[in-house]
Amino acid sequence: MIETERLILRLWRVEDFEPFAQMSADPEVMQWLGGVLTRQQVEAYKVRADTSFAELGMCRMVIERRADGAFVGSCGLMPGHESVPFTPYTDIGWRLARSAWGQGYASEAAGAVLADGFTRLGLEEITAITAQINVRSRAVMERLGMRRDAAHDFDHPAFEAGDPMRRTVVYRMAR
Repeated sequence: MIETERLILRLWRVEDFEPFAQMSADPEVMQWLGGVLTRQQVEAYKVRADTSFAELGMCRMVIERRADGAFVGSCGLMPGHESVPFTPYTDIGWRLARSAWGQGYASEAAGAVLADGFTRLGLEEITAITAQINVRSRAVMERLGMRRDAAHDFDHPAFEAGDPMRRTVVYRMAR
């Protein structure tokens, strides 16, 4: 568990499935994350998180608001996807319910996750990637103090040539 002033980041519970599934079915939330997820894909996401934590001590964790225990989203570290041209790397990512946008929760949660990755896990570097046009996530990365590594920007293989989502930017932070 990781705690901040307003948030608790913790492992998944059964009761997190429904709010996570609803959030992952929201086209606005999922615009930058490859599109909405089916219930089966949501289940697979949770299994990947559980497996990653058991094997590596890292995963996308639930973000819970301290004040009322509300599900806010997920944030955490995972091994980077094999389709990225510079693997292996440790990826930080976040996904927040639309009702939680604009309140600084992404920056607060991700800042705590970065600190945990460098201290508890002893990581040397943490990477974040997003579509070049995703200005909101890029702003979070910059607020966190992550630095753009333009030399490693790439065209994401999941998107066709000409798709505005294809150009992917890379941000990094070293311990």
